[in-house]
Amino acid sequence: MNKQRAFALVELMITMVIIALISAIALPFYESFTQRNQTAIAVSDMMSIQMEIDRFDAENFALPDTLTQIGMNGLLDPWGAPYEYLRLAGNNSPGINGQRRRDRNLNPVNSDYDLYSNGADGNSQAQFTANKARDDIVRASDGGFYGLAQDY
Repeated sequence: MNKQRAFALVELMITMVIIALISAIALPFYESFTQRNQTAIAVSDMMSIQMEIDRFDAENFALPDTLTQIGMNGLLDPWGAPYEYLRLAGNNSPGINGQRRRDRNLNPVNSDYDLYSNGADGNSQAQFTANKARDDIVRASDGGFYGLAQDY
């Protein structure tokens, strides 16, 4: 007697259901890991930018007007967009007060300069509690906080 061994349709369906369940469980963990990794990269980049800003300030007794002055204008965040910088101290430009980053109580989060990434969605607003700003990676408390705007 010649018997052939093969998978039956039911066995294949059960295998596919098991693979789908494992994927459904693993995918959110992977996405969370990826988001934490991208946030950590952005925070590290922003700390490097802060060191260059501090060096410029020590040498010139003033904050730079743009990231170009410290050679950091080409640095991109993990999502491929440039980091945003806004000098606040000594900046008398009209409308500057409306551009500065603010916490949930509408208080400015920095007194010297704002430095942030627009996050995964590429959009931002000055108010941290706005939907467009919640995924932003921000510098707040004059460098005392780095992380997601929603966590500040």
